[in-house]
This record gives sequence, C-alpha cells and structure tokens, in this order.
Amino acid sequence: MEAKFNHLVEVILNSDFECLFFWHARSIRPTAAFPLNAQSPIFAEMKSNKYLIVIGGPTASGKTAAAIKLAQHFETEIVSADSRQVFREMTIGTAVPDPEELRAAPHHLIQTRSVQEDYSVGAYVREALPILDQIFEKNDYAVLAGGSGLYIKGVCEGLDDFPKVPESLRTELRQKFEIEGLEWLQKAVQETDPKYFAQVDQQNPVRLLRALEVSKASGKAYSTFRQGQKADRPFTPVYMRLEIERTRLYERINRRVDLMLEKGLLEEVRQLFPLRHLTALQTVGYQEFFEFLEGKINLETAIELVKRNSRRYAKRQRTWFRRKADYKPFAPSDIDSMIRYIKESTA
Repeated sequence: MEAKFNHLVEVILNSDFECLFFWHARSIRPTAAFPLNAQSPIFAEMKSNKYLIVIGGPTASGKTAAAIKLAQHFETEIVSADSRQVFREMTIGTAVPDPEELRAAPHHLIQTRSVQEDYSVGAYVREALPILDQIFEKNDYAVLAGGSGLYIKGVCEGLDDFPKVPESLRTELRQKFEIEGLEWLQKAVQETDPKYFAQVDQQNPVRLLRALEVSKASGKAYSTFRQGQKADRPFTPVYMRLEIERTRLYERINRRVDLMLEKGLLEEVRQLFPLRHLTALQTVGYQEFFEFLEGKINLETAIELVKRNSRRYAKRQRTWFRRKADYKPFAPSDIDSMIRYIKESTA
C-alpha cells in the first residue's frame, strides 16, 4: 500500500495533474477543492516528514558528544560536517572521534579521503546526500554535526551554480600558492573580490583558491555567482547551535591543544611534513608546527600560535552560526532541552 501511495505521489509531482485533497494527520484524504501540484504547500509539508537534526558550533564546543547522545536517543546515524575530519591522515590535530565514540553511534564521512586528493564542498555534498537518503529509508531522523558552516549549508540548501574552471588554471593557481603562500592568496582574492574577501574565512586557503579560480576563469567576481537560492530537499532541517561562554570556550581550546600534544600531535605533523605543501594541510594545528620543523620558530611559539589561531577560528565559527537566525542556541550539556525542541519542531 505504501509503495502504491509513493508511486501516486511521484506521478502527481511530475505532472500537471490537479485534484481534490485535504491534508490531515500526515495523510491525504479527498475532501475539498484544493489545487495540487509540485509547488503546493500540501507537498511542501508532505515532503517534510524526514528531519535532519543539525548541530553546529565552534571547535571544542562539544558537538561530537551532543551528536552521539541525540543519535542514540533517536536511534539514528551521524553524518560529519567537518571539512578536516574527512582526511584519514589527520587524526589528532582535527579531533576525530575516538574509537569508543565511533562505536557509540554510526558515523559517516570521517576519514574517508586522503590529503593528497582534491576535495571540495561540492564533492562533500555529493557524498553526503546519498548517505542521508539511506539513513532516511530506515529512520525519520538523521544527525548532521560539525563546524563547517558551508558544508552544512550545501547539504541543507544546495550550492550556487559556478562556471567550470579549466584544470590548467586550477593547477597554475595552486602551484603559485605553494610558492607564494597564504599572504599572496589573501591579497589576490581581496583585489579580485573585496566583497567576498570581507565575508570569507581569510585563513582558509581552500575557499580562497576556489574564489580566485572562479574569478579568473569567468572574469567576474566570485560573489556575483552566489545567488543564495535554496535547493529542494526531501527533509526538513532542525537547526541547533552549541553556545558556550567565550572565556570557557577558549580555556577548552587551550586544554584541547595540550591534550593533542600528549596524544602525539607533533609526531603526526612530522609524518605529514613531506606533504606540507598540500592544500588540505594549510590549516590550524599543522601549519604552525610545520614552521617549527622548518626551524622558523621554536616549539613554545608554535604551541602558542596553534592555541591563538584555534581561538580565532572558533571566534569566526561562532560569529557565522550566530548570524543564522534559524539556529536555536543550547548549552552543550542540555541534551534534554535539545530533544524537547526537536520533538516540538517535528510534531
């Protein structure tokens, strides 16, 4: 019966058919004259019986722990929205969930790629959506957790349509970045698209390179292609952000860096040192120690820089999520309130 119903819905959505229906208790019953087509509110509601629990927030705010507890409560799975935890060679410096945490709830898109592979938000979205489809086949809820706002936005709202970039241009810009460094890249993006430069994470070479290559390939500013039109998704996001007092957050970040060093972060960085030119490794927690290994700074300075840059990164993340009105703030430990909010939002 359910299969026939779903088939009927598919036929209706893909036709100009109009009929008489009334929406009640998540079922369709013929009652009164009501135009029915793909744009009707009736279908917008009908397609929202799958819910994506989104947990955002700054680094070290407790997203992993909260995601696991919510996944356990709703008996579902977690899709990571962390642009660094996707790389298998970066374990300690990206705070990948430990084996016990990974066993506590099914996780997806954790350490699935190599730092030597090209990876982008577009590639992430193309991987994440089919995984969510599989989860929603078994469950009405799924959890998306991470601090990469653009990854979350891509999954929930879709991505803008950008022009194709020739591989030769992409290679040329990356090679120049490897030689000239981040300062050159920042200046280039600021000159070609000051509007986007004022909004972007200026320490993120992946996003800066993407903006520069699109601008160079099209002759237009990258920001002109960012239309912000939301894509249609077969689920409804329930947005939450973890809110923690700034001083306490910074203390947690400093303590986390110390724990990472105890776990062997410096040795992890040593192993990656021959690959330090790769874009994926131009990130907080690695580039500072690369400078130490190159003899440019001492170890004490490198550690302080990691802590400082991590705090700055957290501040940018915090600002990004706070600007999103859809995100409901919660204390990291207040799981009961999160569960109530989710149930109220999906009732």
